[in-house]
Amino acid sequence: MTTLSTSASDSGSAAGDTLTRDALAVLQPGFDGTTAPDWVRRRLGEGLASVALFGRNVVTEEQVTALTAELRAERDDLLVAIDEESGDVTRLDVRTGSSFPGNHALGAVDDPALTRGVARELGRRLAACGVNFDWAPSADVNANPDNPVIGVRSFGADTALVARHTAAWVEGLQSTGVAACTKHFPGHGDTNVDSHHAVPRIDVDAETLYARELPPFRAAIAAGTRAVMSAHILVPALDPERPGTLSRRILTELLRGELGYQGLIVTDGMEMRAISRTYGLEHGVVLAIAAGADAICVGGGLCDEATVLKLRDALVAAVRSGELPEERLADAAARVRALARWTAETRKDAETVVPEPEIGLVAARRALTVTRHGSAAPLTEPVHVAQFNPAPNIAVGDETPWGVAAELLRLLPGSTAGSFSGPDAGREALAAAAGRRVVAVVRDEHRHTWMGSALDALLAARPDTVVVEMGVPQAPPRGALRIATHGAARVCGIAAAEAVVAG
Repeated sequence: MTTLSTSASDSGSAAGDTLTRDALAVLQPGFDGTTAPDWVRRRLGEGLASVALFGRNVVTEEQVTALTAELRAERDDLLVAIDEESGDVTRLDVRTGSSFPGNHALGAVDDPALTRGVARELGRRLAACGVNFDWAPSADVNANPDNPVIGVRSFGADTALVARHTAAWVEGLQSTGVAACTKHFPGHGDTNVDSHHAVPRIDVDAETLYARELPPFRAAIAAGTRAVMSAHILVPALDPERPGTLSRRILTELLRGELGYQGLIVTDGMEMRAISRTYGLEHGVVLAIAAGADAICVGGGLCDEATVLKLRDALVAAVRSGELPEERLADAAARVRALARWTAETRKDAETVVPEPEIGLVAARRALTVTRHGSAAPLTEPVHVAQFNPAPNIAVGDETPWGVAAELLRLLPGSTAGSFSGPDAGREALAAAAGRRVVAVVRDEHRHTWMGSALDALLAARPDTVVVEMGVPQAPPRGALRIATHGAARVCGIAAAEAVVAG
């Protein structure tokens, strides 16, 4: 093991200080770069038990494998976490688009065996890269179709469907030795605010919450999920004062007490404004551990050593002042280390999983919903692909490509493509098409007034337009041919392009 010196800024943190080691153990920080920074390697030797990978850390699977090997040279029983839902939210395929359809597509097929197989193949790939903790699946019931942050990340709007596919996904992933993290407890599906920006509020009665939001989490617990992620949402029927991540009523009394869950509780990203702007990052971290959380997700934005030290010191200070019971911090750290041991003990299982590299495309093809109006002739001549781009969802990011243009340009040589947004998008797309037939690609048309207006203008001039909806297909089908993919993963785009050409 490499020995690195302790920084001067870390005076007072003796290697044998149990309190300091426990405070480091509950943090799951991210970092910059595609190799292991010295500061991360140093903190691993001092008690840090987890790190998180984001899109900025990923170039190729081979590079990720080398990165995780570097990290484990410092600590073999290390949790390496990633936010890999597959579908729209991908980190492993951040530069190409996911090789697997997301939850909404799997829910549209409604074959739990397929869902289990997709999650198993994803887990096999993660394990081969040295990643052993996945912040997925989303068990949120998409009860509000205007939800700006969940949408196709949910298996659907039906509670029973979401429950059975959440369980299947957990079982498939964990069969490879990769721990699942079911999110966002107690359910983020009925919100109209993104917690990256502010505190969402769910104003429904407790009876509705218990009947609609909680069954998927019960199913995940029954399936053995190793972790549950809290949501930064205010649910007055459960706790009128604090959001889920900071609520003892929600994390300790409900999740641990009523639901009987004994695994790891990890927070959603603590830099999100729902917490950092309302409570402050350091105070929010202390409140989360006190409420019953065991691990702190941080590093999506703040990913430097100084942040880690501030959070460590805030936890230590809270224990010494009496604000945070020392036994609560010790219990949280013990749960983190227990999960790390589980993944180390089951790591060998990944080697026994038979690869199914085509299962993602097979699932994406099965997920398509095709609606024809009149006779939709197969496309054999070059087309113009008009992609209507909404503002990016922060959870998805704006670096992952989506759409059908790349595949259609390959299948129909001579085709052209353009991206459009705003009230004039339809007229601009018509002008760019230069007389060619148009394939209009939209994402959640029902949530974007300008997008619907753009399609109005386009279809008025070219009723033979093909529409590909790559979000939640809530708007009524229109166009000569409407193909709903139920997600914008790369394989969904391939499947849609095949269907467009077939007519």
